[in-house]
Amino acid sequence: MSVGRTSVRGVEQLTFTDSDLPEVGMPTHESAAARRRSRRTSSPTEAELIAAVYGGIDQPLFETPLVVVDLETTGGAVTDAITEIGAVRIQRGEVVGEFATLVDPGRDIPPQIVTLTGITTAMVTSAPTIASVLPAFVEFARGAVLVAHNARFDTGFLRRGLQSLDLDWPFAATLCTVAMARRILSRDEAPTVKLAALADLFDVATRPTHRALDDARATVEVFYRLLERVGNRGVHTYRELLEYLPRATPAQRAKRHLAAALPRRPGVYLFRGPADEVLYVGTAVDLRRRVSSYFSGAETRPRMSEMVALATRVDHVECAHALEAGVRELRLLAAHTPAYNRRSKQPHKGWWIVLTSERFPRLRVSRSPDADCIGPVANRVTAQAIADQLSSAAQLRTCTTHLGSKTKHHWCPAESPGARAVGGCRAASEVPQTLPDYLPRVSAVHALLIGTSDDLLCTLRDQMNGYAAAEMFETAARHRDRLSATIDALARCQRLHAMCSIAELVVARSDGAHGWEFAVVRHGRLANAGVARRGTAPMAVVDALVSSAQTVTADAGPLHGAPAEEASLIYRWITEPGARIVATSDALSLPARAACRWEGWLSVARGARAIR
Repeated sequence: MSVGRTSVRGVEQLTFTDSDLPEVGMPTHESAAARRRSRRTSSPTEAELIAAVYGGIDQPLFETPLVVVDLETTGGAVTDAITEIGAVRIQRGEVVGEFATLVDPGRDIPPQIVTLTGITTAMVTSAPTIASVLPAFVEFARGAVLVAHNARFDTGFLRRGLQSLDLDWPFAATLCTVAMARRILSRDEAPTVKLAALADLFDVATRPTHRALDDARATVEVFYRLLERVGNRGVHTYRELLEYLPRATPAQRAKRHLAAALPRRPGVYLFRGPADEVLYVGTAVDLRRRVSSYFSGAETRPRMSEMVALATRVDHVECAHALEAGVRELRLLAAHTPAYNRRSKQPHKGWWIVLTSERFPRLRVSRSPDADCIGPVANRVTAQAIADQLSSAAQLRTCTTHLGSKTKHHWCPAESPGARAVGGCRAASEVPQTLPDYLPRVSAVHALLIGTSDDLLCTLRDQMNGYAAAEMFETAARHRDRLSATIDALARCQRLHAMCSIAELVVARSDGAHGWEFAVVRHGRLANAGVARRGTAPMAVVDALVSSAQTVTADAGPLHGAPAEEASLIYRWITEPGARIVATSDALSLPARAACRWEGWLSVARGARAIR
């Protein structure tokens, strides 16, 4: 499908609209002017829908004739033209016909479109024109529901072609697999609804190739896989599917003008309310496309409809690339705490497991980081469980008795040799413990926190294996889950500490168009961002970015004051395949015994928990 594939600048774009809604009415015998007014109607009547589909709209979708169509074009603008049409007609789950032809657009095909589709100007020079192709396509698809991936794009080109021939639009009933995917699949399952991504998700037999017939065949499979997901939700007919899919209200559509002036660039958008307050903050690869989706019914969250009803304008911050947009979003969320955002409004929220500096140190849970600590952990109960787990392995004290600087020993009496009272101190013993007796335990915890030793993790793993060998499976499972949480917190903190310790780090990634995206990171915070387009000397851009980068002062704690969520976002960006370190003040490295080397064990443990 042409979604995400066409642009006069070669940049991938995807337009979200209320394409799940029926487009326009059936042909009439009115005057040409009346027909043109009819073509601008937002949706047909129920009678027109019923008349447009052989068998009506209340028959099972399995019985309903469907035509899945895909177009290739010279670009995404309204002035561009069709270069290829591919369509598959289906009924009762079987292909009953296919339609495929190149189309002479009457102009040269831009080089970036040739690269994308493989269709050259020479290939279409002798092809039929749209004037001869469209009537044949209309006859092929008549009486069917028209299905497309991002239907507004395809139907827009088809409608303009028919209008240029002074022909009426015969397809009152349409379906959009983009809208279906957004409604049926969760964002975790399908972060993007591009045709290629859905084809991978469903492992379809025909893969999209940016050629019309191949993409139409792939859309057929994606469409049926989506239908499988809603069959148990009472969706069996075209009417029921329309009611199930999101619909834009007239009030939402009336605010489409708020997105009209936004650029098609990456950035952050801010919905503002009647008192100029920030209602909602979000990021987008294409600002206009994303904001437009709020007014088209593609956004299905109930609170978003309420937010859109209150919105009076949309501000935006244009960004160099997706990383800068993500970081700016986090900072704006912290600054404005918008009512309709649910996450990331408190950048320093979380709990730290801190090794205290008392004479007989212990692990405690705190809101603030210290020199020796790990975190942040979102849940206090989880943080306390980690602290208790490590205290148990190292036999650190868990009592809260104040021990002054001149205290010579620690003693929480044990009830019997090798035992402690339920809820008692983890360092309980039969005899008092002096400082030389106690400090090796502190050193073991400190070594674990900084990644120079993982002996305590081995001890905890062996304890878990012991429970399993004794057939105490429930106890072993609880122990496994606590150990997983401990390893996860340690590994995350050690990774971020390695990055946040670097005074300056410059990283480059390809922008996908033979240019470069750059990020200047200082102590785990994004200090500057920019791009070097194809043909621009990249190092000159790097020098300018470094010279104008924000000054960052390191604070206390393993993350040196960087918000954990921002640091995590940056770490993912700089460690993804294709990222290159351009310059760095220090090495980006982890100790050999860091918790990250337990990732394999952690993956197995998570799998075991999922099975359970």
